[in-house]
Amino acid sequence: MFDECPLTRIRTYAPGVGAALVTGAGRGLGMEIARALAARGLTVHLTDVDSAAAEAAARELGPPAFPSALDVRDAEACRAAAAQTAERGGSLDVWVNNAGILVTGHVWEHDAETRRALFEVNTLGTINGTLAALELMRATGRGQVINVVSLAGLGAPPGEALYSATKHGAIAFSLGALHDLRRAGFEQIHVSAVCPDGIWTPMISDRLDDPGAAPSFSGRLLRAETVAPQVVALLDHPRPVLAIPRWRGLFVRFLDAFPRLTSRLMPLFMADARRRQRRWKKRVEAGKEPH
Repeated sequence: MFDECPLTRIRTYAPGVGAALVTGAGRGLGMEIARALAARGLTVHLTDVDSAAAEAAARELGPPAFPSALDVRDAEACRAAAAQTAERGGSLDVWVNNAGILVTGHVWEHDAETRRALFEVNTLGTINGTLAALELMRATGRGQVINVVSLAGLGAPPGEALYSATKHGAIAFSLGALHDLRRAGFEQIHVSAVCPDGIWTPMISDRLDDPGAAPSFSGRLLRAETVAPQVVALLDHPRPVLAIPRWRGLFVRFLDAFPRLTSRLMPLFMADARRRQRRWKKRVEAGKEPH
């Protein structure tokens, strides 16, 4: 449940009151976001398509955190998960859409099933979760949806173009949902899209030899435990879009604004990204993971 300080107008949480749901919370960034939310006193519902991973993550956090299996492609399952969260925690105050999948390669290399799977999880899954959360939040007039998108949602990285397309859909829906809330008069319900650079999680840690994944290594690799607090800080200072780090968001938007120039520079960009990727591989093989 939200409290508001009349002097600063910063929203805070009363300890032990209210609940949050995180999708894709069995490992990586999702689990770290769940941990940060639990530290704020929220009852956290950790969901994942991998029920065993969700259960293990919830055990690590301890009560009142609890797990369940959730396939975000199923809209009714998302609604049921929202209701379960509100029942266990007293209210649904935060919903974090973190579940996602990545495939890499030239755009013509993906079959129809793969293309459909990416859009169903990354785009439709975000839509399903957002609508499930807003159904309850509109009834109470408060709450926050945080959609973990990607820096790829702000640009068009080669090798990750299909993934990027699904993330563009997710950020467009996030912003459109926020605008609809405002025009409907809901001032205390927020929707934020988070666009982090590459994060050292299982999604990319096994792609050190994958040329298609090179754009994910083109910046400074982030760690989930340092990104999660920035995501959760949106509860205090909501923003429509948060790029992590912010300078990378500006850089990607600049490239996106000049597609002809970017197309000419892309071979140089990819060569540098591959160089960085190989350098990370050497560091990892030497036991020096990103920090």
